[in-house]
Amino acid sequence: MTSGPPPAATPPGSPGPSGPSGPSGSAGGHRPLRPLTARDRHEPHRVSSPLELLFDLCFVVAVAQAGAQLVHAVSEGHTGEGILNYAMVFFAIWWAWMNFTWFASAYDNDDVLYRVMTLVQIAGVLVLAAGISRAFAGHDFLAVWLGYVIMRIAMSAQWLRAARGAAPAERLMARRYAVGVLVCQIGWLGLVLLPQGGRLWLFLVMALLEMCVPLIAEWRHPSSWHPHHVAERYGLFTIIVLGETIAAATVAVKSGIDEHDALHEVLPIAVGGLLIVFAAWWIYFGVPIHGRLRSSREAFLWGYGHYLVFASAAAIGAGLEVAVDHAVGKEHVSALAASAAVTLPTALYLLTVWVLHSRHFKAGISQQVVLPMAALLVICCTFLGDLAVLAAGVVLAVAVASEVVLSARRGAARRGPAAPAA
Repeated sequence: MTSGPPPAATPPGSPGPSGPSGPSGSAGGHRPLRPLTARDRHEPHRVSSPLELLFDLCFVVAVAQAGAQLVHAVSEGHTGEGILNYAMVFFAIWWAWMNFTWFASAYDNDDVLYRVMTLVQIAGVLVLAAGISRAFAGHDFLAVWLGYVIMRIAMSAQWLRAARGAAPAERLMARRYAVGVLVCQIGWLGLVLLPQGGRLWLFLVMALLEMCVPLIAEWRHPSSWHPHHVAERYGLFTIIVLGETIAAATVAVKSGIDEHDALHEVLPIAVGGLLIVFAAWWIYFGVPIHGRLRSSREAFLWGYGHYLVFASAAAIGAGLEVAVDHAVGKEHVSALAASAAVTLPTALYLLTVWVLHSRHFKAGISQQVVLPMAALLVICCTFLGDLAVLAAGVVLAVAVASEVVLSARRGAARRGPAAPAA
């Protein structure tokens, strides 16, 4: 994941590492097998591939399952336990997705074997998704662990393949990744074997070890990930997670109207939820972040920080479902708990996006305080009862409008007064 001296740029018109036209190598036909060599870090016009988009969509199946189980846990009064299980399961989803994303950015050659190994990882996340309900309800992590095994073995095989024929330093990096992934996978077996009381501590230790693998593997030789491509991949996954949030909220609202004839009760939640999601999209994509992914420190902090971005975005959808269930009297949770299920993940999303990149593009105290102040006001909306979600949506809409106005004024100040017409 780290950055370093980029490989020599490929001259225009000459064959790149994967063929004359990138991974597909259209000029020479699509060969079934090609060497899995590092791509040019400054390759022009690098965009997400159709396989990467399929990968994201299948991972969102697991995200949806985790969100649904969080709804059940909160609605049944097991909020603390539900949040803990959600954090553990979501870490597995996010970490597997992130490892593939950075690897693909550096090594995707789109040959048959690469495609097959990626499809195996997709199968693994579907197995993981199938076991999420058992992990929440009965603390049975066997299916989750098995799905993770499938994904991680395929990922290790990809790293070993990248090590073949590579220069000594790059070969060492790839082998460190492969070994680190497999060793950590053995450690995760404790979620299946240990008693329930020890699993939280195991999770904390293993999560820390997992995040140390890229730091150790790339200590002296960074992988050649593509900054623009990585930023696009994270942005696309954010869009997909927000889309899942809208889908979950829509189903909940439809159920409230069809089954309980409660249009008046759910309409404020629907409007507020829509404003929250729209503003969340606007705030995330308000700045071009790829230009800041230069140093090792920036890349790691930005990439790891998205655990909170993705998890909070998905949790907003779960919170909207809880709010709807409360509004129609379907679940016996307090108004405060139902409101907090939306406002707290929304505030976390705002603060995390601000810390990761929005604050780097703000000038002056007025622009810097917009998102932190909006997060504080959203938390205060928790105490407004049935109007909490609508109020939070209005706060975010005002925050977006404020950012637009402040940015426009800053741009006008930089340009200076217009010259008088001749």
